[in-house]
Amino acid sequence: MKAIVIHAAKDLRIEEREPEVAGEGQVEIAIEAGGICGSDLHYYNHGGFGTVRLREPMILGHEIAGTVQALGAGVSDLTVGDRVAVSPSRPCNHCQYCLKGQQNHCLNMRFYGSAMPMPHIQGGFRQRLVAERWQCHKVADGISIHEAAFAEPFAVTLHAASRAGSLLGKRVLVTGCGPIGMLAIVAARVLGAREIVATDVTDSVLAIARTSGADRTINVATHAADLAAYGADKGYFDIMFEASGNERAVRAGLEALKPRAVLVQLGLGGDVSIPQNMIVAKEIEMRGTFRFHEEFALAVELINARRVNLKPLLTGVFAIEEAVAAFELASDRSKSMKVQIAF
Repeated sequence: MKAIVIHAAKDLRIEEREPEVAGEGQVEIAIEAGGICGSDLHYYNHGGFGTVRLREPMILGHEIAGTVQALGAGVSDLTVGDRVAVSPSRPCNHCQYCLKGQQNHCLNMRFYGSAMPMPHIQGGFRQRLVAERWQCHKVADGISIHEAAFAEPFAVTLHAASRAGSLLGKRVLVTGCGPIGMLAIVAARVLGAREIVATDVTDSVLAIARTSGADRTINVATHAADLAAYGADKGYFDIMFEASGNERAVRAGLEALKPRAVLVQLGLGGDVSIPQNMIVAKEIEMRGTFRFHEEFALAVELINARRVNLKPLLTGVFAIEEAVAAFELASDRSKSMKVQIAF
């Protein structure tokens, strides 16, 4: 089978790998769609992120969906030909965090396409994948395989929403409208937010944000005062999803949050300086959010039921042989939102 393998920054290769055979409780899947994630782009452009660096060749990818090709012994609730979205979250379910229901913090996590451990965890950008049955979630008739491949990043934002607490009736600010910011808008809308305001520095991106559920969008590069106005009377927003990883966005958002609001940090960036006195005086809660686990099933169910429309977020689909071109386009925020690869 063919697989997309990263060797170093800007060294992406299509290689032949031996496919695996489904064992007991496992499923063999023909991968048909894979979305390029921000972490994939970090490996492609920089060879890693933060302290995580590539130390050996690794198959990329974890936003995947495809069709069942074979069933291992004991799998009776799927049939060959079923389409499935595949959760890349593979916790051990034995460590102290798994036993507390915090599988996203598993000490022995085998998350597809991750260079955190050594040897690296190989990813899902391959033509054939053997997964555990419990990773596979059926895709409803009429839902495209490309929509199904959005389940993973959507699950990321559903977990972020759970970290924020109830969104029912809340006024929400989303800063940074890349794919995760967009999906945070979608999650906030479906979970009952009263009002959603989204910010970015690109007008074309903000236009997509409006079609994804934002009530108002602000280009903070040209109209920063429009966001600053929300700082009157100690602030306006109850919840902030910070998806840019940019210090200026964090600071501007804190100004617009009302007392006892919650800031959920989604975007990855370097070390930032925060206005500690403001956080103390306004009693702001800052919360991190990392991956997901049980939210993947909810993401698939919402997509299957057409409770959300993720089609506007798909920029384009490239054949596996065009993987380098796909990664180059996905790296250009001015031209792309979500780029997928067809296997």
